[in-house]
Amino acid sequence: MSDEELLKLRGGGFFEELEKKTKELQKEGKRPKLLLHSCCAPCSSACLEYLVKNFNVTAFYYNPNISIKEEYDKRVSEMKRLVNIYDGDVSLAEGRYDIRDFLDAVKGLEKEPEGGLRCVKCFRLRLYETARVAAENGFDYFTTTLTISPLKNAAVLNALGREASEKFGSEFLPSDFKKRGGYQRSIELSKEYGLYRQDYCGCAFSKAEREAFKKKKAEENCK
Repeated sequence: MSDEELLKLRGGGFFEELEKKTKELQKEGKRPKLLLHSCCAPCSSACLEYLVKNFNVTAFYYNPNISIKEEYDKRVSEMKRLVNIYDGDVSLAEGRYDIRDFLDAVKGLEKEPEGGLRCVKCFRLRLYETARVAAENGFDYFTTTLTISPLKNAAVLNALGREASEKFGSEFLPSDFKKRGGYQRSIELSKEYGLYRQDYCGCAFSKAEREAFKKKKAEENCK
């Protein structure tokens, strides 16, 4: 399937698939090892709350799309603080941070709008690395927190997760963490824990788009 075709994907049922799998594991008395690609602490908060009940979770912080090193460090610091709240029930693994990995992956797509083909390349980069690390380190499953965002297409992310699973041989756990109030719960937990909530995805392109949007809104409010 081409990336253009991926962007047209719609549909759901991914959270139901996740619930079905967790119920099966509960009946079997199993607690598998899960590598959770974590985009940031706020999004990870509700995902971890749900997942730690049935999995031994390692949060994998791999986000070379974040264009500013100081921003990257701030988000990593918040992830460490969040993981410490779980007092040993969740561990943290930090992936390689090199902005060139992201820039190479999205080369030629710099002018794409947020949510377009550039984002597909970015999602694939991060999910492939998560799948590779999961396979090489004996994790039973891998998945991503990215599906908790109401601005991200869960069908695209789950398709890319399965694509990564086939490539690296690690099993992908389907998800749509925004369902059943998941996104709202992440906001509540962020407030409870005092987590830093960024207002853009991380890359320079999303930051520029966000700044343009805020400028336009400010100008409209002044009229």
